[in-house]
Amino acid sequence: MADNARAKKLADLIREVVAEKLQRGVKDPRLGTHVTITDTRVTGDLREATVFYTVYGDDEDRASAAAGLESAKGVLRSAVGAAAGTKFTPTLTFMADALPDNAKAMEDLLDRARAQDARVREVSSGAKYAGDADPYKAPDEDDASE
Repeated sequence: MADNARAKKLADLIREVVAEKLQRGVKDPRLGTHVTITDTRVTGDLREATVFYTVYGDDEDRASAAAGLESAKGVLRSAVGAAAGTKFTPTLTFMADALPDNAKAMEDLLDRARAQDARVREVSSGAKYAGDADPYKAPDEDDASE
């Protein structure tokens, strides 16, 4: 079992090599400039690597990029093996990163909260207090002098 520092170092190397190879070495039109490698994780025994990616575009672009990455898996693994110089080159698994979708959902929730706050502010703009403006009792001047 390898230590975590070695696995992290190999994961960083895999991320860099795969990104560079996708940019310059793979001529698949499905893997245009809209594929971005976001993260890489390697198992503790350095046998398997999961490469997370995002695709700029719609669902059709995502599906074609996934197919392109699967077809280029052998070329990318060979490039990783040449760069890593390890006894065993990890197998590569490509997974679409959910971060952009999660960020979009969070942004939508924040927009809804802002709209709700604006509605509450609008309704309460002409409102008056139910009781006194200052609900706290102030000491009488007679009590203060004693």
